[in-house]
Amino acid sequence: MKVLFGGIFFAILTGMCYGSFAQTKSSVIQGKVLTEANSPAEAATVVLMLAADSAIIKSTLADKTGSYQLTNIKPGSYIILASQIGSAKVYAGPFSLVAGQIFGAPPITLKQTSTQLKDVTVIARRPYIQVKPGKIVLNVQNSILADGNSAYEVLRQSPGVHVGGDKESLSITGRQPALITIDGRATNLTGDDLNNLLRSMQSSTIDQIEIINSGSAKYDASGGGIINIVLKKGKNVGTNGTLTAGAGYGKYAKGRAGIVFNNRTTKVNVFGNYTFDDNKTTRIINTDRNISYHDTLSNYNVAYHNIQKTQNHNFKAGLDYSLSPGQSIGFLVGGIVTDSKFIKDNTLKISNQNKLDSIIISQSNLDRGSSFLNYNINYNAELDKSGKSLSADATYSTYSRHSNEFITNNFYTPGGSNYRDAQQLQNISPSGIHIWTFKADYVNPLTKTSRIEAGAKYNYAKSDNNLTFGPRVGNVYKADPDFSNRFLYVEKVSAGYINYINKVGKWDITAGLRAENTNSKGSSISSTRTTTSYNYFDLFPQTQVSYTYNPKNVFGISFNRGIHRPDYQDINPFLYYTDPYDYRSGNKNLKPEYTNTIQLSHTYNDTFITTLYYNQTNDAYDFPVYRQNDTTKVNITERKNFGHIYVYGISFYAPVQFTKWWSANFNLDASYIRYKAYPVNGSFNKASQDIIFNSTQTFAISSTIAAEITGRYESPTLYGVNQLKQSYAVNAGISKSIFNKRASIKINLNDVFNTDRDGNHAMYQNIDLSEYNKKETRIVRIGFSYRFGKTSVKSATKHNTGSDDEQRRTGN
Repeated sequence: MKVLFGGIFFAILTGMCYGSFAQTKSSVIQGKVLTEANSPAEAATVVLMLAADSAIIKSTLADKTGSYQLTNIKPGSYIILASQIGSAKVYAGPFSLVAGQIFGAPPITLKQTSTQLKDVTVIARRPYIQVKPGKIVLNVQNSILADGNSAYEVLRQSPGVHVGGDKESLSITGRQPALITIDGRATNLTGDDLNNLLRSMQSSTIDQIEIINSGSAKYDASGGGIINIVLKKGKNVGTNGTLTAGAGYGKYAKGRAGIVFNNRTTKVNVFGNYTFDDNKTTRIINTDRNISYHDTLSNYNVAYHNIQKTQNHNFKAGLDYSLSPGQSIGFLVGGIVTDSKFIKDNTLKISNQNKLDSIIISQSNLDRGSSFLNYNINYNAELDKSGKSLSADATYSTYSRHSNEFITNNFYTPGGSNYRDAQQLQNISPSGIHIWTFKADYVNPLTKTSRIEAGAKYNYAKSDNNLTFGPRVGNVYKADPDFSNRFLYVEKVSAGYINYINKVGKWDITAGLRAENTNSKGSSISSTRTTTSYNYFDLFPQTQVSYTYNPKNVFGISFNRGIHRPDYQDINPFLYYTDPYDYRSGNKNLKPEYTNTIQLSHTYNDTFITTLYYNQTNDAYDFPVYRQNDTTKVNITERKNFGHIYVYGISFYAPVQFTKWWSANFNLDASYIRYKAYPVNGSFNKASQDIIFNSTQTFAISSTIAAEITGRYESPTLYGVNQLKQSYAVNAGISKSIFNKRASIKINLNDVFNTDRDGNHAMYQNIDLSEYNKKETRIVRIGFSYRFGKTSVKSATKHNTGSDDEQRRTGN
């Protein structure tokens, strides 16, 4: 608790210091950019420069009303440059600013040029991290350390994102996993399958990542926030794109190559990307389990090592066609095809009363491959000039996996001789999932400042999982009926929502309600057929209210109720084999968990954000629970609706510009978390602090050379019945722009000191278990990228397909 309150005090003190510093030192510039027709010049570039030497200080884009705002400006004399494609550059000023001044710049009018449009050189770029109302935006292409990394690794290093648990799930607020969307569409995958998808997605295909703390009722109900990955899509008339290639080395070599392309005309836009990734990695897991039974202390020590070689093909292709100035139709197809080979070595040493009794060495080769394909058709229409709009889309997703493992167990005495014949086992577990999603959204403006949003969604998911496990007898493998099973699962979710959005003076209000009805049925087909079904109706209210006290201070409050449904694999009532004394089990009776979240926030100068939050999760299940038989010494790891989770916390985000060439951002999240079991699960009632600190330092060494360093630390904390050890890591990188800034070379080193590892200890009922988990994390990478084609103009249409949560739950 001392560490927690120290962290909270540090966050508040830091916020006060930065706030007081900015109040006495910085100013704000506001203004508008208009066209010759006196209409807003949306997306016009506004650059602030020193009057003395024209050095660029900041840049931004004008919004839909043509308005712009430049914050955190030091006193001095400045000029403003406004530009837009097809218009001549316009300079305004010089203007003199004094400390704390809110300066209203006169409107700037752009005049069209009569000459033919030529390629434009961008003189300022977006920062890597941007703070916007209710979210943080990561401009991935402006990060050196992101190059060559996967979407998953980028998110692990992102401010406000927490990675934890045995499934390494991503969360923003508290402990409930975040809803992961790609271009606004749910992935429909969960667990390992979702992580594999993110690991196969190279950063070169990503434009932005939006970290949204509390989404509106328009989104699938989620108590853990929303992470939206925005993929690159050409914004320029003509043909353009980016070529990438890279290589890396940790303990083994890695390679990648890819292309992002776009061809746009006035009516048609064709776009796509393809990435090939060849990766070989290693992993070590050591577990130590003590069993006290009948005055005898037994120890089961496992040393597990695997080498995994994976090849990923990640692709996307699409077409947008403009039916009329206000209507468009689009087609998308995308997916990932993965092929993995595992070589596993597992050594189990069994001791009684601290004396080695026997050794079991398990070796296996696992061939696992999967394909995830997503097909979408979408329609968008502006119904009238008042802003009424309608969008609809249909998505079909299919996921298939094969997993063929053949295991050999050898049994040895302490002296090294065999005490029984070797045992050969087969572990075959194919899986197939089909998901159909239909979605429609309608927007109706009521006044200039208010509107109603409404929509409906229907989702149908069908999962077929088969497990064949058993020994080899003679020359034939036979299925063991106690372990082999087939599980069929069907789930139908019907949803509807309504949002009211309004701006009244200094108040911004969003209030919504989402209703979901779920009907599910699971059938286990084995020697005894069993069926489990659920039918439940839920309401998910959501409210966000913000108050603009003055241009520098904005206060907000939000409430959100969310649901987290189990992964499809967690529902399968299978016993998955690890070794003769260790299994993992599914739970067909697993129910969703629900989270209520309240947040209070303060944003200063559009940069410094302080947030107080509280969330409570009921029927919490998303962590491992152990069930040990002291007689047989067998341990089964499973998920169950364990109890309640209570989280109280404060987070603070601060970007700092130390000098013209050195900038940084800091993020501190300090929380107090308590797990309380239902009586049926024992008397477990424990609490712990959880402090996460990360920082990114950026150095502009010259106009073409830049460097980055990131650091992350998490204190010891609780994760269910497991006490986690502290973790920390440092990454560094450098980049060089070449070929007139159309190309770049980047070199980065992940986990410089090789400290990124996980450790935990569980004392729960009759369980005494410790674990150490180390992946290959210290990797040096070099990457090359080249942009071809034009570099400006109109942005592409953004579509939402609405199948995000279902894709999450398949686990890709």
